[in-house]
Amino acid sequence: MTTSTPQTLQDWLDHCERLHPSTIDMGLDRVHTVARRMGIAFNCPVITVAGTNGKGSTCAMLESILMQAGYRTGTYTSPHLVNFEERLRLNGEAVKAADLVAALSRVEIARVQDHDVISLTYFEFTTLAILDVMRNSKLEVVILEVGLGGRLDAVNIIDADCAIITSIDLDHTALLGKTREAIGYEKAGIMRTGKPVVVSDPLPPQTVLDRALEVGADLWRVGVDFNVTGDKQQWGWAGRGRRYSGMAYPALRGANQLVNAAGVLAALTALRERLPITAQAVRNGFAFVDLPGRFQIVPGQPNLVLDVAHNPHAAAALAANLDAMGFFPTTHAVFGAMADKDIAAVLARLNPIVDKWYFTNLPTERAARATDLMAQWQAANTRKDCSAEVCVDPESALQAALAVADPADRIVVFGSFLTVGGVLKDGVPQLQAKHLPNS
Repeated sequence: MTTSTPQTLQDWLDHCERLHPSTIDMGLDRVHTVARRMGIAFNCPVITVAGTNGKGSTCAMLESILMQAGYRTGTYTSPHLVNFEERLRLNGEAVKAADLVAALSRVEIARVQDHDVISLTYFEFTTLAILDVMRNSKLEVVILEVGLGGRLDAVNIIDADCAIITSIDLDHTALLGKTREAIGYEKAGIMRTGKPVVVSDPLPPQTVLDRALEVGADLWRVGVDFNVTGDKQQWGWAGRGRRYSGMAYPALRGANQLVNAAGVLAALTALRERLPITAQAVRNGFAFVDLPGRFQIVPGQPNLVLDVAHNPHAAAALAANLDAMGFFPTTHAVFGAMADKDIAAVLARLNPIVDKWYFTNLPTERAARATDLMAQWQAANTRKDCSAEVCVDPESALQAALAVADPADRIVVFGSFLTVGGVLKDGVPQLQAKHLPNS
């Protein structure tokens, strides 16, 4: 316990950081107990989203469509890019810091009740506070993004009326297992008996299918229960008694977003009795959806691309999306990542496209040092026409790239949320490079 009660949101977040000896402590008993003391529960539909990649985009599309349909939405995602308040959106707007402070105080009171003090991790403590704000906000639908895995993640204390598993690939292997089968088992933990579960991964591990059968969930599989078709202009979706055709592509860019959009429509179709929506709400929802840092292209001279791809699966999607952008004389890349990521595989996916690398430090002990990123790149690089340097932080890395970039080039900032957040902290940069003299 601290000697004085925290006052500001930052005070509370610092308090949460100090409380528990480890950052991650898998298990739901402690968080269940505090939630029970607080009486946290929802009487509206809850959609829980798990997956290796595509969770944030899926949540944003669900939120956008449901808001267009007139529902009062609450959406919890993590981590944040710049401000903690981004983690909870109420009707599309970031939560007010004062509301979080009040909820964090209520968590603290429940945590130390009756001389029985329960230790909570930063994620558990803040998740309980966010759930508390949501249950007091008169919501008509709750959207929860799993932080890590699924089975033992703090959001899994809430029973999902519909679960979505977006994709399953290797990430967080030290905690979730070293195979897709093991990781799939963890993500399948969000399924509930008799409730729909949408699996958007076209080749799901057997553990996911087995778990659906075991608990008696209503399984919706892409390619079996719903399908996607499309050409360059438009796309369509069909599944279990509903069809959408001639739709414009979602405002979130990248070929991978169609997989996420298909899962969203499957979930909304599965919930149509409780959450009826019109075709127009679907069209408008996809048209107006916005989520920073997901293949976000900021027009300028040079173009700026922001993407939180930090594992091999996401890096492969980023590489394909960059490839589809067309020709740029030089591609500059600002990259920073956590030390536990498969950095060699991420670099291998992007190195054929990137001409100049700017490796950056990040403001956390969990991050790989820029010099270590550079060493990993040097160990594998065989290109003679590729260069690299190290930078102290993402902002200075972006400035280093801009200093040598031609207006016709592009700069890609990717990796950890802290990398992308580091260049967004003062707003979205509008780049204007000087025309370089011909050499």
